[in-house]
Amino acid sequence: MDLLTTILIIIIASYGLYKLFFFIKRKRAAEWIEQDKFQETMRTAQVIDVREKEDYNRGHILGARSVPYTISRAHKEYLLAIRKDAPIYLYDNRTSMAIYMAGLLKKEGYKDIYILKGGYMNWTGKTKQK
Repeated sequence: MDLLTTILIIIIASYGLYKLFFFIKRKRAAEWIEQDKFQETMRTAQVIDVREKEDYNRGHILGARSVPYTISRAHKEYLLAIRKDAPIYLYDNRTSMAIYMAGLLKKEGYKDIYILKGGYMNWTGKTKQK
């Protein structure tokens, strides 16, 4: 094999491992929820935007609360705003931060955690723009 082929194989294998890591991490902490189901049931759940406050302020799903993952990881008292007795619907721009937040919540004893499949980038429902 030549050097270019070896590098290409390493890149493809690394990407596969990266995707596998997030699949396993998400599978342990939360379930995917499709956009239509999310919209149908979001009034009975806690809708949490885990993006940074600036992103939330630029636009977010109508009815969502901002609980940024980066702040919650460092200051777990922010998690106290999330109830343990109601479903939790998480989202970010895509899904990686929501997966990390789901893992953090699971570790803190939360259950019934869902992540919006496709994230905010693919959201077609109502939003609030600033």
